Amino acid sequence: MATLTAPRTLTSPITLSRDRILYGGLLLGAAIAYLWGLSKNGHANEYYAAAVQAGSESWKAWFFGAFDASSFITVDKTPGALWVMGLSGRIFGFSSWSMLVPEALMGVASVGFVYASVRRWFSANAGLLAGAILALTPVAVLMFRFNNPDALLIMLLCAGAWAVTRAIDSERHAARWMLLAGALVGFGFLAKMLQAFLILPAFGLAYLVAGRSALGKRIVHSVLAMVALVVSAGWWVAIVELLPASARPYIGGSANNSILELTLGYNGLGRLNGNEAGSVGGGTGNPGWGGATGVQRLFGGEFASQVAWLLPAALLATVVLVVAAGRAPRTDRTRAFAVLWGGWLISTGLVFSYMQGIIHSYYMIALAPAIGAVIGAAMAVLWKRRAELLPRATLVGGALLTAGWSFALLNETPTWHPWLRWVVLIAGLLAAGALLLLPELGNRFGVATAALLVLTALTGPTAYSLSTIATAHAGALPSAGPGGMGGRGGFFTNGTGGRGGGGFLGGAGTSNVSSELVTTLQQGAAGYTWAAAAVTANGAAPLQIASGVPIMAIGGFNGTDPAPTLAEFKELVAQGKVHYFVAGGGGFGGRGGGSNEIADWVADTFPATTIGNTTLYDLRSSS
Repeated sequence: MATLTAPRTLTSPITLSRDRILYGGLLLGAAIAYLWGLSKNGHANEYYAAAVQAGSESWKAWFFGAFDASSFITVDKTPGALWVMGLSGRIFGFSSWSMLVPEALMGVASVGFVYASVRRWFSANAGLLAGAILALTPVAVLMFRFNNPDALLIMLLCAGAWAVTRAIDSERHAARWMLLAGALVGFGFLAKMLQAFLILPAFGLAYLVAGRSALGKRIVHSVLAMVALVVSAGWWVAIVELLPASARPYIGGSANNSILELTLGYNGLGRLNGNEAGSVGGGTGNPGWGGATGVQRLFGGEFASQVAWLLPAALLATVVLVVAAGRAPRTDRTRAFAVLWGGWLISTGLVFSYMQGIIHSYYMIALAPAIGAVIGAAMAVLWKRRAELLPRATLVGGALLTAGWSFALLNETPTWHPWLRWVVLIAGLLAAGALLLLPELGNRFGVATAALLVLTALTGPTAYSLSTIATAHAGALPSAGPGGMGGRGGFFTNGTGGRGGGGFLGGAGTSNVSSELVTTLQQGAAGYTWAAAAVTANGAAPLQIASGVPIMAIGGFNGTDPAPTLAEFKELVAQGKVHYFVAGGGGFGGRGGGSNEIADWVADTFPATTIGNTTLYDLRSSS
C-alpha cells in the first residue's frame, strides 16, 4: 500500500449546489431522526430531569447543578449539560420537549462538525459518508434523544477537532484556532468531567506534527491551548472550591463535599482502577459494569451493538490513512487526519476497554464521531485510486469484513427481522464482486458499486437506529436497538428501552406518583424549604418532577453520600424546613449508613399515613 497517495491540498469552499443540497439533506435527516417522536422518552433520566427542572426555577440551582430548587445537593457531574437544558426550560417552560430538543440539536451540530472536518481535507462525498455514519450509529441516535451529559460533550469535542484542523491549515491564525480548541475541550469537562480529556493526546500530537508554523510556535500554541482549557474548565471549579460550604449545595458523589475529590475520585481515577467505594456497585474491578476488561469488551455483548458495527472497518481505515501518507512531508494532511481522528478512536477505545470502574454501554457514543471520520476519509483515498489493484483489494476486504461482522451482530437477535442479516451479507458480496470486476465493467458502474458499499456499511446500524427511535427510553441505563437489550421489539415497537423502565434502574417513575400525593406535596410546600425528603434521588426525583416542588434527596445519587447526617437532618426538621418524609427509595446501591439512621429515626418518631402505595411521615409532630 506504499503506492497509495492522498489529497495534499485543500478542497475549495462549498460552491456546488449539489454539495449544499446534500449537506442540507444530511443535517435535515439527522434532525428528523433525533426529533421524531421525541416526547415518547418523557423525562428520560429522571435524575437529570429533576435537576433541569430545579435549574429552570432557581438560578442558584442552575449554576451549581443542584438536584432540587432549594439547592441541597448537586448531581454527581459538572453542570454544563444542565445549563443548556435549564436555560431552555427557563425560556419555554420545563417539559420533556424543552429538555430534550437541545440534546437533539447538539446531535445535528455534531454531525455538521464531522462533515466539515472531513470535507475540508478530502471531499464532500467523504464528509457526507462520515456524517451519515455518526448520525446513524445506534448509540448516537439514543443519546441525542436523551438528557444525559453526553450530547453536549460530543458536540464540543467534534467542534474541537474541527478547530484543530483549522489550526493545522493556518499559519497566521493557528494560535486562535488552538485557543478555541482548548476552550471547547475545557467546556467539555464542564459537561462530563475528565472523559473530555481522553482526546487530548490526539489533538495535541496532530497539531505538533502537522502544523504549518515553526516548531517553537507550535509548542507555544499548544501551551496556550492548554491554558485556555484550564481556564474554561477551571473557573467553575475554582468558584465552587472557594465558596464556603454553607453558601452552596453539597457536592453530590463526593465523600467530603469537594468538587476536586469528585473529579479525581469517583469520576476520575476510580473509573480507571475501580476503586469507587461508596459509589454505584463500589469495589475494585467490578465485572458487573461492562464485563471483563480488554479490547474484546468493545466487540462483544451490548457494547458491540451500540457502536461496533463499523469499528473493524474504522481500524482498517486508520491503517489505510497512515500508509497512504507514507513518506509525505511533515505537514501532510492525511497523516495529520489519521493522528487526529484515529488517535481519538484508539485512545478512547483503549481507555474504555481497560477501565475497571463503572462503564455503561451508552458511553460508546464517544467513539462514533471518530469511526465516521476515519472511514469517510479512507474511502475518499481508496476510491480515488480504485483502478489500482491494492486500493481496490483493500476496498474488497473492507466490504467483506463489514458484511461478515454486521451479519454476526444481527445474528445476536435472530428472531428480530432475520432477513436483514442476509441483505447485508448479500450486499457485501455483491459490492466485493463489483469491485473486483470494476476495470472490466467500467466507471459507469461506479455509482452502483458505491451504493452497495454504503448499503453494506449502514443497513445494520440504521435498522438498530430505527428501532431506537421507535422505542421509548427512560431510566439511568438506556440502550439502543431492538428492545434496548435482549433482542426484544422491532422497528415500530413501543415500550421502554434500556434497563430502567422509569426513574432509576426501574424506579417508580412519575407515572406511579398518585395525584393525591402530588396535591399533598404541593399544599405542604408552603412555608417549607423542602416539601419532603426521600432517601436517594431514585426516591426523590419522581416526586419532585410530578409535584414541581423541592424534594430533598437524602444521600444523593444512591443514598451513600454523607448528606445530611442524622444530626443535620434533625436540625433541619427542628427549624421547620422539611415537611414530610417519604418512605422507600433504594436504587442502585441501596441506602447508606446515614440514610438508614435517618429513616429509622423518622419511623420511630413521627406518625405515618398511607397515600396510595406511599408511606408519608409528617415531620411537624412526633408520635
